[in-house]
Amino acid sequence: MANLKEIRNRITSVSSTMQITSAMKMVSAAKLKKAQDAITAMRPYADKLTELLQSLSATLDENTGSKYSTQREVNKVLIVAVTSNRGLCGAFNSNIIKAVNRLTTETYANQEVSYLAIGKKANDAFKKTNRVIANKSAIFDDLTFDNVAEIAQMLMDKFVAGEFDKIEIVYNKFKNAATQDVMTEQFLPIVPVSSDDNVNLDYIFEPSKVEIVEALIPKSLKTQLYKGIRDSYASEHGARMTAMHKATDNAKELRDQLKLTYNKARQAAITNEILEIVGGAEALNN
Repeated sequence: MANLKEIRNRITSVSSTMQITSAMKMVSAAKLKKAQDAITAMRPYADKLTELLQSLSATLDENTGSKYSTQREVNKVLIVAVTSNRGLCGAFNSNIIKAVNRLTTETYANQEVSYLAIGKKANDAFKKTNRVIANKSAIFDDLTFDNVAEIAQMLMDKFVAGEFDKIEIVYNKFKNAATQDVMTEQFLPIVPVSSDDNVNLDYIFEPSKVEIVEALIPKSLKTQLYKGIRDSYASEHGARMTAMHKATDNAKELRDQLKLTYNKARQAAITNEILEIVGGAEALNN
């Protein structure tokens, strides 16, 4: 059994750790509320905009389609991996890295795959492959639509220029504080809904349908990427809050066990001292 000083030091260390994890939990909870409100507010708009764009695109002829919906033979693929800049958030980052690796080794095993890292953890995971075209981890320092729109525009330009035939986004979709779903969405080319899914309504388009689609596409793509990053940002704080909550509970349980061990060891030491005193007194009397 460890001596009393060692146990006391461990109790102090565990208590300090528990204070840190508890503080991190409260910080993440405060940030989560703001991030959750932001993604909850924009999700209906983003989903409706995407639905409208896909419905309009499906009604256009192939010859009048957008340059962003051009279907080419897939030889070069770009995967946008959205992670966090920091750890201590459970399996949040590792789930994304595993999903990207599966896409690389299974889905696109015969294609040339490159990566765009949004988050330091993604950059750290894939920079060894020498296929990371850019590291946009600084986006989380000022997460605004305008800053994300610049990244989306870069992706759109690279697709139009033919540098990539397909672009996928892999991110964590926020469900609740304890649950995040790994999502893989095709960013480019745009996937129109099938004609069977369209509801034929008699709309009058002003200006023309083609002009509306051409104007909506860039906005829709930028909104799609912004929504994905916002989802990931909220998921990160939810995952970290949950991880720190569990860490705090584990630290408390360990501290209680150490205190019990300390009390037992102290009681044993006191008992031994009493026995030594009694034995000494008996020896003097004899």
